Amino acid sequence: MNILKDDAYFMREALKQAQLAFDADEVPVGAIIVQHNEIIARGYNQVELLKDATAHAEIIALTSAFAALGSKYLPEATLYVTLEPCLMCAGALHWSKIGRIVYGALDEKNGYTRYVSQQSPFHPKTTLTTGVLANEATFLMKAFFRNKR
Repeated sequence: MNILKDDAYFMREALKQAQLAFDADEVPVGAIIVQHNEIIARGYNQVELLKDATAHAEIIALTSAFAALGSKYLPEATLYVTLEPCLMCAGALHWSKIGRIVYGALDEKNGYTRYVSQQSPFHPKTTLTTGVLANEATFLMKAFFRNKR
């Protein structure tokens, strides 16, 4: 049985990572990296667990992908992340030369678009797709913060 692996399929996999973060009482952001239609890396926020402000889902997934491929560049890979990357993660993604970025929900408070309005912070060859399963990602984020209040 061949499963259709489209953006929604892979974003659901990123949402599974976000659920792991939620269950660990971390801000529920999940990420996966796909190359040649296969997941090569996964990550979710681990800021609290690692006591590390840089332990965002994207950074953890990037580090795992670099190790898996033995390369510091990912031009043939796609990052799927449930929330718009922050400025720090946008910088890391730029340097990775990742081929494509797909994200779900906007992050009006901390997303890169709050700081960068005209020019993309990503590598010039990186393509961007936004809003994939945004409602699901937003629901998880709102549920997390509702539980915190």
